[in-house]
Amino acid sequence: MIKVENLKKAFGPKLAVNGISFTVERGEVLGFLGPNGAGKSTTMRMITGFIPPTEGRITVGGNDITTNPIEAKRLIGYLPENAPAYSDMTVRSFLNFSAQVRGLSGSERKRAIDRVIELCFLENVIHQSVDTLSKGYRHRTCFAQSIIHDPDILILDEPTDGLDPNQKHEVRSIIKRMGEKKAIIFSTHILEEVEAVCSRAIIVDRGQIVADGTPDDLKKKSPNFGSVILRVRGVEASAAKERVGQLGSVENVLILEDGDLVTLKATPKTASSDRELAASVADTVNQAGWRIEELRTEEGKLDEVFRNITKPDTASEVAA
Repeated sequence: MIKVENLKKAFGPKLAVNGISFTVERGEVLGFLGPNGAGKSTTMRMITGFIPPTEGRITVGGNDITTNPIEAKRLIGYLPENAPAYSDMTVRSFLNFSAQVRGLSGSERKRAIDRVIELCFLENVIHQSVDTLSKGYRHRTCFAQSIIHDPDILILDEPTDGLDPNQKHEVRSIIKRMGEKKAIIFSTHILEEVEAVCSRAIIVDRGQIVADGTPDDLKKKSPNFGSVILRVRGVEASAAKERVGQLGSVENVLILEDGDLVTLKATPKTASSDRELAASVADTVNQAGWRIEELRTEEGKLDEVFRNITKPDTASEVAA
């Protein structure tokens, strides 16, 4: 549904996007991650045809966004950054305008407006002007216009920005349901959203892709992935460390807590040995007669992966 090939965008001497390539299929929800200034919004603007690329090619539903923009854009629903809308319009008139722009008329247009009002929980504000809305309702109104024509492709730039926890849950649920039949790209700074919604995630840094995979694949890049956390009583920390460290599948052991309650972190030698490690540690503890308070295997965390593979000075060196 979306094919991006060697995409580049320069703003003067600064290269905001530098050779990005990826595809998105129908039924896929792609999380687009990266630090501020990494090139996320710029890439999404180029995919929607809002700005032209300096180099590279983008096809949307088989249509080149540069040479056949109208057909490509018919397939896209776009929620831009900061959720822009006409402030002097009411919510209903804005959605009516959006439906007209998308070529909907008569009863079809009315059904589309009613559908998105219900889907985005806008019943209480349909007669309010956009400039009187809270940030959350304004964002939901702009999200509603992006889906009013039931597009095959959704490009959403931080769709839950400004929403309260309940509203975020609602929007995530909508995106996940739609992702079963559509191709969706959305950017976010909330890593828990990636695990909750995305079937795949891309991390960009300095205008380049630095990671691409399912959330579970990315979590495996965490330095703590597969480590076993052990909390026991009835043993000195040094003795426990030495005993656990003798296991063949253990790379190293760290003492995290010393005292009556001893906490250790055992790191496996290889990713394949992490499944065996917890069982081996449990057997060792039982044989030694220690009292287990906790035994668990670390799944890895996306925020650790994100911090490890992105550079902290990106925002100051690359355009947004």
